[in-house]
Amino acid sequence: MMQPHGPFCQSCAMPMEKPDMFGANTDGSKSEEYCTYCFKNGNFTDPDISMQDMIDKCVTIMDQRKIMTEDQARDLMTKTIPTLKRWK
Repeated sequence: MMQPHGPFCQSCAMPMEKPDMFGANTDGSKSEEYCTYCFKNGNFTDPDISMQDMIDKCVTIMDQRKIMTEDQARDLMTKTIPTLKRWK
């Protein structure tokens, strides 16, 4: 199983490998914890999403982008997402 290198989003677990992948705080500085898809201007882009919905969303994206199969993605996300800062 692949382990992401470097920091990864504490909301969706996406590896943040390039500067433009990091979300933004209210003062415009980059968030060290959340990606640009989950966090903009100091707020979550989808503040009401449930942990299960986040798992489903990530599985769909990973499957569509052929990162891994749907089953592999669901297994990984079900184990990973609950351990992230946002969901603890």
